[in-house]
Amino acid sequence: MTFVLEGPVLEGALVRLEPLERRHATGLALAAEEDRDTYAFTSVPRSHEVGAYIEAHLARAAAGRLAPYAQIAVATGRVVGTTSYWEPRCWLSEDRLDAIEVGFTWLARSAQGTGINAESKLLLFRHAFEEWGVARVDLLSDARNSRSRAAIESVGARLEGVLRNWSRSWAPGDENRLRDTAVYSITAEEWPECRDRLEARVRKSVLAVGG
Repeated sequence: MTFVLEGPVLEGALVRLEPLERRHATGLALAAEEDRDTYAFTSVPRSHEVGAYIEAHLARAAAGRLAPYAQIAVATGRVVGTTSYWEPRCWLSEDRLDAIEVGFTWLARSAQGTGINAESKLLLFRHAFEEWGVARVDLLSDARNSRSRAAIESVGARLEGVLRNWSRSWAPGDENRLRDTAVYSITAEEWPECRDRLEARVRKSVLAVGG
């Protein structure tokens, strides 16, 4: 039996992660155009590119490399971005997942700073560590993207290093160029402390919304 990468619906108090489908296109197109100033180093489709963006994700999913999600704000029911499990690695046996990356993440400007990102990471990490039993979760960022790196560090991930000329750059003006990539991870041993930190952040955000 070979491990098959499939992400179930994951729901919290602030965000619901639904497996990405074509029906999410209209909501994603609106979310992507709210305010693009925060996307300097991140690959976020323009509204007219959302259809192709979803098709590319579904193709990666069909190949077993990706489990993409639409991020839905629970309070409004609106689509506010995407995130994904990416690049599963089964090192010890074909039927057991040892490591996974969380990536392809972006949020509409109105959803940033609301606790949605923290809870989304909590849901994804918890499923990976507690249901799949992974040894590690990876998070990668353009090394120049201080905003993304701060967000990654805030959820408890540790910097392992910067890989030079590691992957394609998504920054405007960097077409057909490679970027240096900052590599972060959370291991199974670190997960309980990371979980406690994320749960505390989410509780604070939920209280702020309720207040």
